[in-house]
Amino acid sequence: MKKIFIIIFISIYTIAQQKDFTIEDVVLNSYSKLAPSDLRAMQWMPTEAAYSFIEKDQDSFNLVKGFASSGKKENLISLEKLNSLMLKLELEGLSFFPQITWTDDNSFIFQNNNYLLKMSLKSEKLEIINKVIAGAEDITIASNSKYAAFTKDYNLYLSLGINKSIQISDDGSYDLTYGKSVSRNEFGIDGGIFWSPKSNFAVFYKEDLRDVTDYPILNVNELPAKVKNIKYPMAGGKSTEVSIGIFNIAEEKTVWLNLGSKSDMYYSCITWSADEKYIYTAELNRDQNALKLIKYDVYTGEPVDVLFEESDEKFIEPKNPLHFLPNSPDKFLWFSQRDGWNHLYLYNTKGKLLKQITKGEWVITDFLGFDKASENIFIITTKDSPTERQLYKVNLKTNEMTKLTKDSGVHSIKVHSSGFYFIDKFSNQNTPREIRVIDYKGNYTLIHKSENPISEYRTGNTKLFSIKANDGTDLYCKMTLPVDFDSTKKYPVIFYVYGGPGVQLVFNNWEYGRYAFWAQKMAQNGYIVFTLDNRGSANRGKKFEQATFRKLGTIEVEDQMIGVKYLKTLSYVDSSRFGVFGWSFGGFMTTSLMLRTNNTFKVGVGGGAVIDWKYYEVMYTERYMDTPQTNPEGYNEASLLNYVDNLNGKLLLVHGTSDPTVVWQHTLLFAKKAMNMNKALDYYPYVGHQHGVGGKDNLHLYNKITNYFLENL
Repeated sequence: MKKIFIIIFISIYTIAQQKDFTIEDVVLNSYSKLAPSDLRAMQWMPTEAAYSFIEKDQDSFNLVKGFASSGKKENLISLEKLNSLMLKLELEGLSFFPQITWTDDNSFIFQNNNYLLKMSLKSEKLEIINKVIAGAEDITIASNSKYAAFTKDYNLYLSLGINKSIQISDDGSYDLTYGKSVSRNEFGIDGGIFWSPKSNFAVFYKEDLRDVTDYPILNVNELPAKVKNIKYPMAGGKSTEVSIGIFNIAEEKTVWLNLGSKSDMYYSCITWSADEKYIYTAELNRDQNALKLIKYDVYTGEPVDVLFEESDEKFIEPKNPLHFLPNSPDKFLWFSQRDGWNHLYLYNTKGKLLKQITKGEWVITDFLGFDKASENIFIITTKDSPTERQLYKVNLKTNEMTKLTKDSGVHSIKVHSSGFYFIDKFSNQNTPREIRVIDYKGNYTLIHKSENPISEYRTGNTKLFSIKANDGTDLYCKMTLPVDFDSTKKYPVIFYVYGGPGVQLVFNNWEYGRYAFWAQKMAQNGYIVFTLDNRGSANRGKKFEQATFRKLGTIEVEDQMIGVKYLKTLSYVDSSRFGVFGWSFGGFMTTSLMLRTNNTFKVGVGGGAVIDWKYYEVMYTERYMDTPQTNPEGYNEASLLNYVDNLNGKLLLVHGTSDPTVVWQHTLLFAKKAMNMNKALDYYPYVGHQHGVGGKDNLHLYNKITNYFLENL
């Protein structure tokens, strides 16, 4: 009897442990309770062979130091202690440990509201070192960790101390901005202020938007509803005009770079020389197929030299600044896909190409820096597989490459200033997260290992594989099988798709987050979930990424149909029940697959979908499509308004009514066309939401998506 009781107890316990994902799990817990455990805010100390991170201890937070050689740790300061010091300064306390920046091995700075504070650990002294005005935005701290630049009401300011601020511009407006990110954050631009190495100058963007069309965003919460205009340059229309200023702190004056009289140009990759005498920027034409790297004199703003030019038949997409060699300031590394793959090239400051550093049919995804002697660089690459990210050391003299990470999967790396140690956050399909300290020889110490955070849930098996496109190119795929999979049964398939430039979905990593757990929820409901990275998506080289040029939506659909063809060979796939779901470019792909594949797909859900590319922004669209005026055939072929008559399945479109990225007009025009043609379309506007649906309304969204497939596929 005792043995029977134990067996029954174990069986009941096992069943109790296996539970299904709820929509609340998917939406509310996917990045918290169900995410792999981590060492929060982990970073290297400036010179000591040690790292810091935030650790929660019961109800408090502590800043902790760990030692690279041993993995041992010690507490540095608690949030409770930090708040007590802030109270003495009559400052509001913190609920969480702030994001910090180390200034030396004993001191760090952090922002709290409009204050910049410095904490010295040995003396337990907290001091206010700077203060910006209330309402400041785009706060950027100088390299000396004392000065700050910021914007307010479209104007640019510097704060050089608690009581010293300088207003650099005074004519900023809705039409004219200073210190803001420009060109709608394309070309790797994610800010508008660039401090010099010694904090004597601040470079900033000025963007003239007067010729750019206003676009109305309707706020229905007002009585009556009110319109808020945004600047939205649509493909083929007027673009912004960008200028670059240099503010000299000592002289308190601005010098403007002499960019010439050329309009419709883009300026990216802004980089300072180490001696603060020169500014470098990449100048790209509006067609985005011709680039010049230009050197400017800081004191006059005049161009000194055009170091080199690059051109391409289709497009160039500069995203990275110059990387100067620390011990050879007359040499720098430059990223280029000129040989078909994203690699590094060594130049001198006279524009002479010294050599190509890396080469091969793979790409560098991240440049991590130099070792202390500037003899080696550290990079993350796809050399082992497009689905992986591995760390390599490259000798600048010999070009010899040494792999420093060992396990298959995705490695996220931070390099110590010595170039001797690396923090390696690693995962693969079977490893939720491991954090290691590795050295330049590849030896490692495990300092954190996450347990499986979803071990109590029923999950479907996910496998990675590749199939061939029509031209023989490998297309990487992942497929999650239903829970309790039975190969003798037939299952419906939901394609989860993005498919657009700059994005990759298929990785050998531990997946978590809303889309990952939604896929598992659907697997629990008896669906196969399938994803394929088609040509046009990221990190596969120029030929792969440019295959869709001037005809977005055509090659991508062809490749997704290769996935359909493959799935139809599987005995357990119900080929009469294909569905598709995607957001943004994925919404465009969802709608394309519903309309351009002869009714292959029965059900689709598209979120924030591009419907007609002439209603999308200049910078992105013209890179891949040219203008509507020069490529009318391509725009006509891609416009989903031309295929509405093909809609025979069940299609749900959802859209944020305040979307400033893919404006609401896209899917409204589609709904209008469907109405005019008497075509059944399901539609849901998420009122007041932008390009994504946030907060509690996400529960509604994911319930709607889930039920739509359950009821129709």
